[in-house]
Amino acid sequence: MPRPPHSPRARRPRHLAPLLLLPLALTLSACAGASSAHTSSGGLGGGNTDGKGSLTLNVGDQKGGSEAVLRAAGELDDLPYKIKWSTFTSGPPLLEAVNAKAVDVGAVGNTPPVFAAGAGSKISVIAATHGTAHGEVIAVPKDSELRETADLKGKSVAVAQGSSAHYQLLASLKKAGLTLKDVSVKYLQPADALAAFSAGKVDAWAVWDPYTSQVLRGGKARVLTDGEGVVNGLGFQVAAPGALKDKKKSAAIADYLKRLRKAQDWVFKHPEAWAKVWAKDTGLPYEVALDAVKRTNGTRVFVAVDKNVVDSEQQIVDAFAALELIPRRVDFGDFTDTRFNGSLPPSTTAPRTYKES
Repeated sequence: MPRPPHSPRARRPRHLAPLLLLPLALTLSACAGASSAHTSSGGLGGGNTDGKGSLTLNVGDQKGGSEAVLRAAGELDDLPYKIKWSTFTSGPPLLEAVNAKAVDVGAVGNTPPVFAAGAGSKISVIAATHGTAHGEVIAVPKDSELRETADLKGKSVAVAQGSSAHYQLLASLKKAGLTLKDVSVKYLQPADALAAFSAGKVDAWAVWDPYTSQVLRGGKARVLTDGEGVVNGLGFQVAAPGALKDKKKSAAIADYLKRLRKAQDWVFKHPEAWAKVWAKDTGLPYEVALDAVKRTNGTRVFVAVDKNVVDSEQQIVDAFAALELIPRRVDFGDFTDTRFNGSLPPSTTAPRTYKES
């Protein structure tokens, strides 16, 4: 999945958005590598409207991501700046856009920043969230003879390269005394992986929510193992260093992060309402969306970008560097900016240790 940093792909016109409201796995396949852009000033009506003021914040997003939760929580009302949303299929291409200065800030999982940093991209991790890793799973067909992770030796496993699932697979294999060389890794994007998994062309699939909830709800898969206690459960807001040097944009980013935290508090209190919004935005069945909210999406809290976070991410850097899956070893701390830590205290009590077992 990761590629050398370059400018973002051609943007898909906004008027094609209704065509993308397919089951989520198909959505990501249909627009793989593409992004769409529109501006918003908030309000439940949405649309291509202008916000207040002359400043525009360019925000990278994924389907059913930050814009959806902010809008559902009412946190896009009365914005003092405009937001131009660019929707990407996953974290790696979003970070390519950050590196290319096409996006000021965006949300990704725990592994894309490692690949971006290893490639020398200009990115700054500015905020972190932590949640359970029960949605990070290695799934197998329901009637599979595989019963534990060690049984994967010699078997084929589909995974998206550079994704959080990529590291979850590596870490789970290590815990079972195996390495990536002990399995046949098939690097497939989620839609292709789902097709291969459903057709029996791979023995297992390392994946994340909401795909986890989608495949389990389908009744033809079960969890071989999940990431709880194996991976760190972290997610990040990543910004372009140039945007952080701009005082007005930095102030807008600070406001944006505070609104995201408030929106997450809203999710804690209204999981069913959020699941309905998420389902509508992604095309997922409501039951799948609610499963994903309860298993993963609704468990996240903001935490400081501190030594615990940096040390935990450094383990991922070192693991991929040792396997030569990233071009070079880097110090993850060099790609962090802690200026927003003080203004984003945890929204609830959260674990303070993120080291993998």
